[in-house]
Amino acid sequence: MNEKAIREAVSKMIVAIGEDPGREGLIDTPRRVAEMYSELFSGMHQDPLEELKVGYELGHRELIILKDIPFYSMCEHHLLPFYGVAHIGYVPNIEGRVVGISKLARVVECISRRPQIQERLATQIADAINDGLNPDGVAVVIQAEHMCMVMRGIKKPGSSVITSALRGAFRKRATIRAEFFSLIQERK
Repeated sequence: MNEKAIREAVSKMIVAIGEDPGREGLIDTPRRVAEMYSELFSGMHQDPLEELKVGYELGHRELIILKDIPFYSMCEHHLLPFYGVAHIGYVPNIEGRVVGISKLARVVECISRRPQIQERLATQIADAINDGLNPDGVAVVIQAEHMCMVMRGIKKPGSSVITSALRGAFRKRATIRAEFFSLIQERK
């Protein structure tokens, strides 16, 4: 991340909107934005497959779900946030290989911390888990609110976008797909 270039660009943006970057409230804004972007886009140079390397051959062959994983991402079209929850389910392969559940949340974290669109986010999470675990199937559902729809344009707060990505058994077997969707809809 080139924080110096970000600071310079933000300073130019402040001038371009008609403000004074030397004004007391704006003096440190370029630095703060550069530091924030380093954090918000920290997934740019991370490989989500690294999170899935350590697993366990437990022989478990039933559905595993981690739901309501909170995430924040930045819309690549407007550089405004979108945020919500991701739900991940997978059925281990014949060896019954599983990973620690925190690893699934780390995959979401890594991939969401890039300039992103929600459809690609769901696809990349599903593909990473599919490639990293080689399970019989993977399902990812993401529900999010997009600030580009709330703060500008259509201005529809409270609306949410739902996307899914299904692989393997979740595409082929209606029963496992129905079980997954039923379980992620259950409330605590």
